[in-house]
Amino acid sequence: MKQLLTAGLSQLHLPTAHVDALLQYADALLETNKVMNLTAITDPADVATLHFLDSAALLTLADFAGKQVVDVGTGAGFPGMPLRILEPSIRLTLLDSLGKRITFLQGVCDQLGLGNVECIHARAEEFAASHRESYDIATSRAVASLPMLAELSLPLVKIGGYFLPMKAVDSDEELASAAHAIRVLGGRLAEVKDYQIPGTQVTHRLVVIEKVAPSPAKYPRAFAKIKKSPL
Repeated sequence: MKQLLTAGLSQLHLPTAHVDALLQYADALLETNKVMNLTAITDPADVATLHFLDSAALLTLADFAGKQVVDVGTGAGFPGMPLRILEPSIRLTLLDSLGKRITFLQGVCDQLGLGNVECIHARAEEFAASHRESYDIATSRAVASLPMLAELSLPLVKIGGYFLPMKAVDSDEELASAAHAIRVLGGRLAEVKDYQIPGTQVTHRLVVIEKVAPSPAKYPRAFAKIKKSPL
């Protein structure tokens, strides 16, 4: 795994300590996964590429340095944790509705001595009530439709900031279906960036949505309403 990570991250010119921190994170992830469902990806080489290098690709596609970042529906910590490990100037909030995941992530942060990371157990729509337009960047690799993710995430982003959801490369139809939600929530589709994960033939997509106007106060709605009637 170390060779894969070192080769895949070579373009970022990172200190060895950053790769070592990712390896410790991987060990904790795979060990904890034996008793808790954190990831379906358990082959170390696939963890290196499909989790870590996939997440790290964002650093080549957007400017995260010094930014206040929230990872919505972070799950086992992707993409937020690799981003924070590899770019220590990020001030990161890891947000997830499942307490066990947040407990795991807090333990990893403590083990690695990561500062400027908040691990928050909360639903995104409830968290937004007290954190509206507080973040420079919201990321999400959560498995949810883009209209839903936009409603949960864009209200958290400052005007002039960005919502950066990670999607499959064949998401054109999903992007089209989200156009109304993005507009209503004060966003603008700025760019779509397809990228190949280093060391693989896998191509993924980063959707770049700029926050250009305030999100109306009534959003995000209760999750049941978002799910039943997406924007």
